[in-house]
Amino acid sequence: MPEAPAGPFLLDAMLGKLATYLRMCGHDAAYALDEHRDTEADDELLAAARAEGRTLLTRDVQLAAQAGAHGFLLESRDVADQLRELHDAGLALTLDDRPARCGACNGPVERLPAGAERAPHAPDDGPVWECERCGQQFWKGSHWDRVAETLAEIRQDNGS
Repeated sequence: MPEAPAGPFLLDAMLGKLATYLRMCGHDAAYALDEHRDTEADDELLAAARAEGRTLLTRDVQLAAQAGAHGFLLESRDVADQLRELHDAGLALTLDDRPARCGACNGPVERLPAGAERAPHAPDDGPVWECERCGQQFWKGSHWDRVAETLAEIRQDNGS
């Protein structure tokens, strides 16, 4: 079994859904197709991972080999199976009570103060967080619940 990859992470273009899950778990998970990055070129990803001190997560065997100790190869196409691979390797995959990262851009999020303007579809009650980088708002709704269920199933499948 491979050793757990150490964050922060850079995920290649094949792992966009995984990036969102990792961000929801509080991991610093940059994504190759993030608006400010937008690159699929292997050499650019390798250079960015090295320059930023990130572990490259990829499904590309050759790219993982080029990254060496700073890369982690995922074999699965399905995001739940990718999460299972990371969990099996020892990566912590739990949702914090307070979100730390934007699922859309990986920026830091802060809780909105009482009385602050909320997105039109945000709930009127309960905490809402806003990304400091892109302004997207987040709250614990049905998506949060589905992610929590997926992570609980992965931990249960592995007896942890």
